[in-house]
Amino acid sequence: MIVELAERGDPIDMVLFADPGAEKSRTYDYIPLFRRWMAGRGIASEIVRYQPRNFKHWPPYAGIAENMLTNATLPSVVFGGGSCSQKWKAAPQDAWTARWEPARRCWDEGGRVVKLIGYDASARDTQRYHHAIGCEDPRYTYRYPLREWGWSRPECEARIARAGLPVPPKSSCFFCGSIKPDEVLELSVEELRVIVLMEARAKPRLRNVAGLWRKPVLGHRGATPRPGSITEFIRTRGLLPPAEVDHIVETAPIALLDFQAAQAALPVDQRAPMGRWLDDFHRAADALERSPAHA
Repeated sequence: MIVELAERGDPIDMVLFADPGAEKSRTYDYIPLFRRWMAGRGIASEIVRYQPRNFKHWPPYAGIAENMLTNATLPSVVFGGGSCSQKWKAAPQDAWTARWEPARRCWDEGGRVVKLIGYDASARDTQRYHHAIGCEDPRYTYRYPLREWGWSRPECEARIARAGLPVPPKSSCFFCGSIKPDEVLELSVEELRVIVLMEARAKPRLRNVAGLWRKPVLGHRGATPRPGSITEFIRTRGLLPPAEVDHIVETAPIALLDFQAAQAALPVDQRAPMGRWLDDFHRAADALERSPAHA
């Protein structure tokens, strides 16, 4: 959408990317590349983030992955909801725009900010579009240029390639319940470890779902078979050594609980952040993988 609008000379005043702190690593690699492309054409861009502030008795956490680990839960999409997108994607963009001077001037003059949404004309994005049009906001006028042009995913990919850019990966959190098996195969070792930890941390509280993929898919009617737990997929596909998976499941949730309990006893301004514990978790996993006993 942005590439074609730039080619047509249609003005874009600002591009926002809401970072939940858990996008796939390939997406983070793509962001600076595309921001440079936009900057070369005079298109401004900003990265916005939701900033948690009320940590109660928990250690401070930054992104959605740390939020899930803190609360021993899984993303809302696993349970049939969609609040994670609202909290980590839509809300920080709205908050940033509310402070943006051009938007404030527009609203003061009784106008609406034109928000461009990149839903394409494919069947899946058509479902998203029909849901979105029922959620209008009096501050905004919404446009869907890809749908105006009748473009679906292949046309979008071709247009990006013609601009001399690599086609970006699908944007999502690396542990999203909607992630496909072939996407899991592309994840980094660190991302796979966090998935195992997240499912193990949440397991005592799960009642009706097996894990991030909810329930097993048997593969009927052309569906790709998979378990309800991504951890089991990681194990059966050998994406992590079985001994490492077992070690994470058996020890990491307990270690995390001990860390949280220790931080709860400290004043808020003295608590170590969840991110520091995750760094230690990855360093310990790397050391275990290199140890002769593990080999």
